[in-house]
Amino acid sequence: MTPSEKRASLILQVRTGQITAQEAARQLGISRQAFYKWEKRGLKALLNALQDQPPGRPKGTTDPEKDQLKSRVEELEHKVRLYEQRDELRKLLKQMEEPADPGSATKKNSK
Repeated sequence: MTPSEKRASLILQVRTGQITAQEAARQLGISRQAFYKWEKRGLKALLNALQDQPPGRPKGTTDPEKDQLKSRVEELEHKVRLYEQRDELRKLLKQMEEPADPGSATKKNSK
């Protein structure tokens, strides 16, 4: 039995009235006050362990390098979209700057 298992067992025995806190402390080689501190920590840990968990499988561990690369890809994709939009705007502006003269439009189209 590991030391933590022994402590848990003695805490449960005290809580169920099988032995006294004094006896549990003696078996652990600690003071009664130290036993009560262990008991308090153990019961608090038990309550924390029994709290409701979100349903489903827990999220896997994250890979910081993978997350960083994913973030960089998203950033670059955003830049590409901006450059594409800028290119489209330039094309539109160029079309708007062309003279409205019908004769010059036919010259450009005939080239």
